[in-house]
Formats: sequence, structure tokens, C-alpha cells
Amino acid sequence: MEQASGEGAGLLDEVRAAIGKYVVLPSEEALTAVTLWVAATHIQTALQHAPRLAVVGPTKGCGKSRVLDVLHETVHQPMMTVNTSPAVVFRVIGKNPPTLLVDEADTIFGPKAGDKEDLRGLLNAGHQRNRPAWRISGPEHKPTAYPTFAMAALAGIGDLPDTIMDRAVVLRMQKRKPGEKVAQFRSRNSVPELNALRDRLAAWLGPLRGTAARMVPTMPVEDRAADTWEPLVITADLTGGHWPARARAACVAMTRYEAVQDEQTSLKTRLLRDIRRIFQAHGNPEALSSQTLVADLLQDPDAPWAEHGTKGFNAYHLSNMLRDFGISPANYRFDQGRQAKAYARNRFLDAWARHCRDLTDPAPSPTHDTTPARPTPGTPRAAPAGTLPIGPPAGPAGPTRGR
Repeated sequence: MEQASGEGAGLLDEVRAAIGKYVVLPSEEALTAVTLWVAATHIQTALQHAPRLAVVGPTKGCGKSRVLDVLHETVHQPMMTVNTSPAVVFRVIGKNPPTLLVDEADTIFGPKAGDKEDLRGLLNAGHQRNRPAWRISGPEHKPTAYPTFAMAALAGIGDLPDTIMDRAVVLRMQKRKPGEKVAQFRSRNSVPELNALRDRLAAWLGPLRGTAARMVPTMPVEDRAADTWEPLVITADLTGGHWPARARAACVAMTRYEAVQDEQTSLKTRLLRDIRRIFQAHGNPEALSSQTLVADLLQDPDAPWAEHGTKGFNAYHLSNMLRDFGISPANYRFDQGRQAKAYARNRFLDAWARHCRDLTDPAPSPTHDTTPARPTPGTPRAAPAGTLPIGPPAGPAGPTRGR
């Protein structure tokens, strides 16, 4: 075992360097996590949980697809699932499951997912062993249990649903900054290099599956986070050297970061709901001023806004929290020539539909005022009420460094 550990530590160092050669990840901890996730795919038959790898970013061009390219050449038996039929995926997962790689995962979980509901259910269930999907199969229409357990990496714009994010090691990708360089990924050179590392991982870890199945590592986190990170920590403990400490440090840092993100996301969702209530209370006008929104938010004694920040919620906080949804104020001229910074109601419709799905948004009703709010000359005119804003909303901001 000592010899295997020494071999493994050096090999994982090489894998880590190779991954970092082609992609700029959000942090050193993220690079460690991806390396361990890749290695864990080669022992997934010995694991009790199949952690997801959520590769998310706010826009295109953040390196999400490049991460999948690298994973495709290093993980155990990769299966790219873009436009793949759920029936195919159900039938290829067996006792030795593939590693699912899902690009454009936001299309599976978005409001237009439609007939991809089965694939969504599979990805939710497959995090844990013994969670089969039952289907009627064959000419006799017999109920058949299809296994779902398989490790999966999902790349998409914006956060994936909570059911996935809670079961995932999350990489919050960003566009590369000036000066952050990566090697060009070229099939004729990159694929043989990465495939050689993949084959060495398989040869080293294959004989250790029995040992991995018996391991119960000490975890620095609890509950769902422990389930998700245990395979990575088991892999690190099998490896030895500096990897056990490095894995646990990455686990603590990344789960704490996601806890903060969850808290901020919950607060932003609360803000969207409260703003929707305020618009309704005012008769769903075309726009409300920043001053009105802030004042009404502060009047709710059960809301957290009065204690937000050091001096309470203000227009800056409002603008900053709505920015991630692609919502910003503009100059509007209200009745009697009054001009103020204001938010158009139609700019919230997309965010309400995406993040407050349990609420049904009524059609805008006219106000009693016969003079609708108008943008001042020189400022962009808001889209007609009831239309969606142009362009997708930006996803949540992640760490500053990334590709």
C-alpha cells in the first residue's frame, strides 16, 4: 500500500498539472477538487455516492466546455449526453456505469425542458446507490428497474437547480483575465497526453477498489456535503502524501463558499418576491422609482431589509442585488414632470418566471393615473409591459479568478 500511495501521489500531481494546463479554474481548491473527481470516476463501482461536478458560469466563453473536453479524455468511460435520449442513458448505466458529461445543462433544467424531464430525474436520482428509475418495458409491459447511479459533470450558464447543486462539487467559472494563459487544446497533441494519464489512473486505482469500498474516512463536513465529498476524500486517502490534507482543505473552503452563495441567493430570491408584492400593491404600474421600492421594502417589519448592511437597505444595495438578474434602473419621467431613477416592471418578468416559479404573474393592469411613466429623452425606452427583456439574465457572480 505504501508503494501504491507513493505512486498515486505523483500521478495525481501530474493529472492536476495537466488539467491546470488547459483551463483556468476559480481557485487552487477547485483544481484539487477536479483532479480528485477525475480519479474517483475510476473507482465509482466501489463508492456509495456519485458526486456531480457542476461547471457553471454567468455567460458564454467562461471555459465550461473546455473543462468537459479535458474530462472526456481523463475520466472513466466518458459519455457525452448533449441531445442524448434519456432512454439511451437509462440503458447504458449498469454495474460498471459510464461517466456522464452533460454540456448545455441549463437547457435540461430551464423552463423549456419539456421532454427532458426523464433525464432530469435520472440526474437527481443517480447521486446515491439503490435509487433505480422504474419504467414499463418490453412487449409484456413489465415494470423494470433501471439503475441511475453514475458520476456526472454538468456544464451550463447560471446555477443549476438546487437538487443538483446540493449534490455537486461546484466550479464557478469566469472568463480569463488578461495575463491568464492556457495551452491550446488540440486533439492531435492533447488527447494522447490526457489519455495516457487516464490509462495510468485506471491501472493504479483498479486494484484498489476493494480497499476503497471498505474505507470510512473522517470528514470535515456533515450531511449532504459529506456524501458528496466522501468519494474525493477516499481517493485522496488512497493516494497519500499531501493529498489527504489538500482534499479536506478544498472540501471546507468550497462548501463554505457555496453556503455563502446559498444565503445570498435566498436573500436575492426574497428581494424578487418582495418587489413583486410591492408592484402589485401599487396596481402593477409600468415602473416604480428606486426611492419607492426601497421605502416599501423597509416598511415590512418581518423582512430583513431594515437590518441589511450597516445603515439599512438603500438604493445602492437594491441595484447591486438585482444586477445578477440583468435588472438595472433607468431615468424615468413620471406624472407632473417628476424625474427619478426607476425600475421598469417588465424587466422583472424573466427573473420572476425563473426564480419564483411557484408564483403566477398576472398581466399588468393599468394604473388610475392617466399619464404613464415615460423615459426621459436620451435614455433607452423600456420594452412594452408584458414583454421579456432582451438577452438572458446574467448568472450569479463567482470568484474573481477563472476562465
